[in-house]
Amino acid sequence: METDDFSRINVENITANGVSMDYIRFGKGAKNLVIIPGLSVQSVMGLADSIAAAYHIFTEEYTVFLFDRRRDIPESYTVSQMAHDTACVISALGIEHFDLFGTSQGGMISLLLAAFYPEMVNKLVVGSSAAYLTQKQTDIFKNWVRYALKGDSEALYMSFGRYVYPAEVFEQSQGLLSAAAKTVTEQELARFVILANSLENFDIREKLSLVRCPVLAIGDKSDMLLGREGSDGIISALTDCPHKELYIYDGFGHAAYDTAPDYKQRILGFFRHDER
Repeated sequence: METDDFSRINVENITANGVSMDYIRFGKGAKNLVIIPGLSVQSVMGLADSIAAAYHIFTEEYTVFLFDRRRDIPESYTVSQMAHDTACVISALGIEHFDLFGTSQGGMISLLLAAFYPEMVNKLVVGSSAAYLTQKQTDIFKNWVRYALKGDSEALYMSFGRYVYPAEVFEQSQGLLSAAAKTVTEQELARFVILANSLENFDIREKLSLVRCPVLAIGDKSDMLLGREGSDGIISALTDCPHKELYIYDGFGHAAYDTAPDYKQRILGFFRHDER
């Protein structure tokens, strides 16, 4: 049996209407899948090969596109602007219709993309995300910003890992997180501050009434960052959505999209299912 070679996934760039954005592309399917990752200290583009391998079950049916945030982000950058910028480069690539999967902040971007551009999105899966943030959740992001502004990438990575991963995974990953922290540049920290600050006063509940595609929200009871209430709030705000589903894990943490063994199969099953 032939297997896909995910050892040479190239990072590409697209520039449209002044927006320059990096992305990766893999798979050979006739349908398009767009993935928007969450907030990260360093760009996930450096993990292109691993990402492609993790999503290998989509590659027969889909051509998969995973987009970074724009390269030249302004000093003040809202999640709504991120959604518009992502739609801009998607259109520039000639992608008219697609299924969409976003995690955490990427899920917030995905929800707004589906709200602002309903003609583009066929179906949407949102993982470990939220339609609004509580003060307690906002304070976590503010603390991360303080670490970044002080240049303390070690503390930032450790706090990030503690909130994102289940306790046992975090314990096993501390060495890797510490090693990654040593590679963080001042430019990456400055970029992180802008992206994290975009979540202050975040509340898109009113906008989600514009979403017209089927939506699956996936959360986890043990998510220390956004909690299961983040997914509950998304479902509640989708007042005019034609079909919406909620699935809640228990024990896989905020990063259930990486730690739950059946997560990708669950996404693919939702995209394949015809609700009509």
